[in-house]
Amino acid sequence: MFLEKLSDISRRIDGALALSLVAKDGMPVESVSSEPGLDLEVLAAELMTQVRNLSDDHRELNVGAVEHLAVTTDEMTLMVSAVAADYFLLLVLRDSANFGRARFELRRARGLLERDLT
Repeated sequence: MFLEKLSDISRRIDGALALSLVAKDGMPVESVSSEPGLDLEVLAAELMTQVRNLSDDHRELNVGAVEHLAVTTDEMTLMVSAVAADYFLLLVLRDSANFGRARFELRRARGLLERDLT
């Protein structure tokens, strides 16, 4: 059900290596990837652990929920963006990708996927 939507979203993001719909527990629901060497299950689990930790800290500070998290390494950028209460998108970008365009497309994707997840 989500595979076609994820493929369409990924194609609109120049430099996207992978896109995954991930449950809050860190398990990918559906994924598309042009990079067979990426272990999306491990990336999703690790990044969602970070999102949960940040969310717990933000709750204590009373500053709101984590909506977006980006981690940039020397090889790629990993972006996690909230879609619905218990779902996130994990986007993996090559280092030359347009970060701003990727954020825009993730925000746009939220509207496309949110109805199907609530």
